[in-house]
Amino acid sequence: MPWSSGSVRRAARALILCVVAALPAAADTAFVTCQNGDGLSVLDLTGGQERARWSVPGKPAGVAVSRDGAVFTVAPDSKTVRRHDRSGTVLAEVALDGGPIGIAHDARRGRVFVSDWYNARIWVLSDDTLTLDQELMTGAAPAGLALSEDGRFLASADRDADQVSVFDADTLALLHRVTVGIRPFGLRFAPDGRLFVGNVGSNDVSVVDAAAGSVTATVPVGERPYGVAFAAGRAFVTNQYENTVSVIDMGALTEVTRIEVGEYPEGIDVTADGSRIVVANWFDNTASVIDAKALTVLKDLDTCDGPRAFGVFLLGGEE
Repeated sequence: MPWSSGSVRRAARALILCVVAALPAAADTAFVTCQNGDGLSVLDLTGGQERARWSVPGKPAGVAVSRDGAVFTVAPDSKTVRRHDRSGTVLAEVALDGGPIGIAHDARRGRVFVSDWYNARIWVLSDDTLTLDQELMTGAAPAGLALSEDGRFLASADRDADQVSVFDADTLALLHRVTVGIRPFGLRFAPDGRLFVGNVGSNDVSVVDAAAGSVTATVPVGERPYGVAFAAGRAFVTNQYENTVSVIDMGALTEVTRIEVGEYPEGIDVTADGSRIVVANWFDNTASVIDAKALTVLKDLDTCDGPRAFGVFLLGGEE
């Protein structure tokens, strides 16, 4: 019996993932969106330098990098979402009527989620052609989006509603609206399944049980927390107004120290081996590389103008 087009796409996607996973380990690569510079810096973290710079018109902020080789960017000024290959070639793009800002890629199901700041919704797009499949309603001003590592949950930080919306990532049914701190913006699921939410208005992090739809802890951090990443049994949170990264012990849920980085840190992510944290410093035009165990800055790499890197922007291994 001949295969359907959907079966062919799924088989091709599975093959690509297997091939990429089988590639030998190499330098981690950072794909850092630069809002002021209408660009994206490709950083070689091992070589310690910018390897390439792409033109991305429309003031890009949101980014999602997939192991199958795709790099997705969101440019709010032009309302454009793009799918690039790892050389920067645009393979697909779509202009959305609203305020696109945050993005998350669901590789398991071939979908991309994009938050609409102005219309309290999430666009659900196919990840290959970026055609619109569905819309999900959120609270006011959704910003950051995150998928749990086990693929069960999709969460949005609804900034002006002081809440997080939690959806079933498979059926896309709304499961919970969870009240968190003041003006949540960035969020991410920890490897153990807990959801950490940075509340820029209350200077704390809400720890959420996504299955139960409840806040289990609130951790004070620095001024205006933005992004979250995890490594070595710790959570790392960028504090925009302090030029620091708060380090939270994942067991005790207490802040253990703060690391000084560049001016106005925003996006944050972890390398594939969990050894380094990378922070995009918007006002410095740099990315700080932090040793996740020693909690020291190893180096600062130059980027294009206004690095935001709002989302998942690191990829382990070369193409």
